[in-house]
Amino acid sequence: MKHYCDEWIEEWCQENGWTDLFIERPGSYWAFPPFAVMPEPIPPKTLRSIKAQKGFSNEERLWSISAVVGTITAVILSYCLKCPMPLVFAFGLDAVTVALLEDE
Repeated sequence: MKHYCDEWIEEWCQENGWTDLFIERPGSYWAFPPFAVMPEPIPPKTLRSIKAQKGFSNEERLWSISAVVGTITAVILSYCLKCPMPLVFAFGLDAVTVALLEDE
C-alpha cells in the first residue's frame, strides 16, 4: 500500500531544493540533495512529517472506508440473520486493513 502520494514528495523536494526524485520501490524515495552528486534517500523523519501534515493517501482512505462500510454491513447482516459469521468476516477484513495501514 502506498502511504505517501508522489505529489507530496515532489512538492517537498521542490521546496527544499532536492532534484530528480525517483521511487526505488513503494515507500523508498530517493533524490539528489542540494549541491550533491549522489542521490540519497529522503529522510524517514521528513517522510513522517509529510505524512502528519497531509494525512491519509487515497489508497489508505479507500481501505479505511471499505473497512468501515464492511463492518456496518456485517453488523446489520448479523442482526437480520441472527448469525455471527458476517462479524467474523468483518473482523478479518478489519485486521487486514489495520495491518496494511501500518507504516513500517
